[in-house]
Amino acid sequence: MTELERNSPAADWLEAELADTLDEDYELELSEPALSEEIAKIYKRSHPPSVERQVYFRELLTLQSELIKLQSWVAHTKAKVVVLFEGRDSAGKGGVIKRITQRLNPRICRVVALPAPTERERSQWYFQRYVPHLPAGGEIVLFDRSWYNRAGVERVMGFATADQVEEFFRDVPEFERMLVRSGIILVKYWFSITDEEQQMRFLMRIHDPMKQWKLSPMDLQSRVRWEQYTKAKEEMLTRTNIQEAPWFIVEGNDKKRARLNCIDHLLQQVPYETVPHDEITLPERVFNPEYERTVLPPELYVPQKY
Repeated sequence: MTELERNSPAADWLEAELADTLDEDYELELSEPALSEEIAKIYKRSHPPSVERQVYFRELLTLQSELIKLQSWVAHTKAKVVVLFEGRDSAGKGGVIKRITQRLNPRICRVVALPAPTERERSQWYFQRYVPHLPAGGEIVLFDRSWYNRAGVERVMGFATADQVEEFFRDVPEFERMLVRSGIILVKYWFSITDEEQQMRFLMRIHDPMKQWKLSPMDLQSRVRWEQYTKAKEEMLTRTNIQEAPWFIVEGNDKKRARLNCIDHLLQQVPYETVPHDEITLPERVFNPEYERTVLPPELYVPQKY
């Protein structure tokens, strides 16, 4: 950052936002119960220093300001953007999605995280349950897991037959080509972490009551079936890495770097640019001297406990 940039109004805004974000980060840290001493020691030994905190938040806020420009471009041009987030359990998909959506308009950018299919959905064409969630013009849709469930958890856990998996591999390239031909910008990310890192993150969740909800029976089985998931992932990437919608692998062992790298890369995949907008001015309040504000009963108010 140059001296001019440091002294600009934008820099003042960045400093203020940085302070607020750091406060939020400290609040989250204080709210988490202490990990067992032994796990904390192992974690520190196995993790080299990450991006320095101030640098991380400064870069994150800069990238988020670009995401706002991307959002404005999508709304202005009626573009349609779909981003798929796939990867092993605890690989960091949710953390990246949270940082992408943190400052965006939920009416434009929304997250789709579907539950297990119903009995009726299991009898449908496989892609049918995903199609209603695709974007209209001016929308961005982030899939926290997607139709690739069939190539991963459904295959490994035996929820899909070998014939169904093979049919998926035949159909998905053409399905995605259809999406791209329809004008959708489709970006696919696979979040990769090591066996040791996943083990560590699962242990941390087990010892943190505020994160235990993140450990489902399927998550725990992913530890048992690590090698099966690895083989399934390798075949999936090989058979579905098409020119119209290639896979991009995000190294996820370092959460901070994964978030910055993924958001930076995503911004490069969309040809957005600054769009014109009307200057916003605050209108004058209409004042009626005859109006008298009604006094509401005290029981309607939330008690002032703090």
